[in-house]
Amino acid sequence: MIHFKKISDLHEALDIKPPQNPLFSVAYGERDTCSGNNILEFSSEFYIIGFKKLKSGSMQYGKTKYDHDRGSMSFTKPQQKVVFKNVELEEKGFLIMIHEDFLPGTVLYNEIRKYSYFDYEVNEALHLSPAEEDIIWNLYFNIEKEYNNNTDELSKAIIVSHLDSMLKYSQRFYKRQFINRTELTGSTVTKFNALLAANFEERKTKNIGLPTVSLMAEKLNISSRYLTDLLKQETGKTALELIHLFLIGEAKNLLTEGELNITEISHLLGFENTTYFSRLFKKEVGSTPNEFRANILN
Repeated sequence: MIHFKKISDLHEALDIKPPQNPLFSVAYGERDTCSGNNILEFSSEFYIIGFKKLKSGSMQYGKTKYDHDRGSMSFTKPQQKVVFKNVELEEKGFLIMIHEDFLPGTVLYNEIRKYSYFDYEVNEALHLSPAEEDIIWNLYFNIEKEYNNNTDELSKAIIVSHLDSMLKYSQRFYKRQFINRTELTGSTVTKFNALLAANFEERKTKNIGLPTVSLMAEKLNISSRYLTDLLKQETGKTALELIHLFLIGEAKNLLTEGELNITEISHLLGFENTTYFSRLFKKEVGSTPNEFRANILN
């Protein structure tokens, strides 16, 4: 796998003209500009924002019925693995490349880290409606126009402003996609809780430890960040918060039944450390497990 330190090196690998700025570039392509006969696997030191409608190739984004006839956006952060394999565009597309060193001193230096979709997997790309495509393309062409203009003291600020708008709109469109996904595939929190229940039953016979966000995400075949954002949209709580609520609910039930002591309950729930279990219980409930049991008995 190749690692690109310079945007110009990636341009060369993609067979597109050299960038006008060593730390920032845009690249526009149409159907005839992508032959579909190249394979490129790489990581880099820059953020990459991409939009495309694919005719063929291995970059197939999404798993639900609304994914196939719409353009999709992908977001990659530095050091992530990227693969372009025999990609052929159905229509037009673009790439925006932003080197890490372009960001210091701009509003995006901190803001770009807040967008969790840079940690999504390729099958969780952003799928746009026609109206949303128009918004993104307008922003892209504004960026491209400024990129190709003679550079002055305001050029970078204007480009950053348009990029900031593009990322904010993408955040809004992802929230719409979460709602659509729920309508198409069912409630994520329902499936999540069912997995937690199955995990708890399995722990009765196997020493498998606490359920984790990454484990639940793997079973749902989505990334941890996408799972957390979906659940946050549906419930207002993160995946970890929902795991804790489930564990505390089971703990309350076991404490009420009265058949197991605190150490046994802690072990059954998957905690390696009884102290950690008691601390989490008190944080969520307001009393220790022993105090909770005593109140039930009284």
